[in-house]
Amino acid sequence: MNKTRVVGILGGMGPAAGADFARLFVQACVDHMRESNIPVSDQAFPEHWLAQVPVPDRSAALESTGPGPHQPLEPMLQAMGKLAALGVTTVAVACNTAHAWHGALQQRFPQIEVLHVAREVARALAARGVHEVGLLATEGTYRAGFYDQALGQAGLLCHTPLTAERERLMQGIYDGVKVGKLALAHDCFAEVARALAQRHGVSTLILGCTEIPLVLRSVPAMEHLELVDPADLLARALAQRAYTPTS
Repeated sequence: MNKTRVVGILGGMGPAAGADFARLFVQACVDHMRESNIPVSDQAFPEHWLAQVPVPDRSAALESTGPGPHQPLEPMLQAMGKLAALGVTTVAVACNTAHAWHGALQQRFPQIEVLHVAREVARALAARGVHEVGLLATEGTYRAGFYDQALGQAGLLCHTPLTAERERLMQGIYDGVKVGKLALAHDCFAEVARALAQRHGVSTLILGCTEIPLVLRSVPAMEHLELVDPADLLARALAQRAYTPTS
């Protein structure tokens, strides 16, 4: 039997996105096994743990930076502690905005590799020869700026929506996906995607919130657009770490 590493998923932001990330990870493992000529079986999957914990809203916390129960870091650290106790070696955080606290998580748990979603996305797109992208995300992610930084370091130019378009994205996330109104969410996301792509002439859009790919698989009348799901790339990175031979 192939030896694999124990890996973890920090979810709960929201729970549907965490559960979907687990699905993406399982598929990434299947793809890895097939590419590596490993027979796909239940026993060939790595040990992996999903920690779904209630975490305060990340965008709201970035807007109101003072200490208090509205801050998400402490619940995330507690979940990380539980994953550490289970022996995980690598953790993927199934929320884009939560990566604003990536440094604090990594510093508190130096024995665990905490993957960084924007760096994984930047690395993958640069390898494909992409030079310019649009970013659909939460207001908190825009404010934190970690996608701009990671993409810029990889040589990619990142375009972001106008203020009113950002508000439309937030409506789709909070009044749409998070309460089960998926048609409203789709309309909000598709509207902003079209506007951003047309204004800047980009053909690649990063769906930089785990809620967005749950409903936006393509943009009507813009079939040429490539929609990049960071969760998929992050899941693939986690699978790669899981199948890295232990020393």
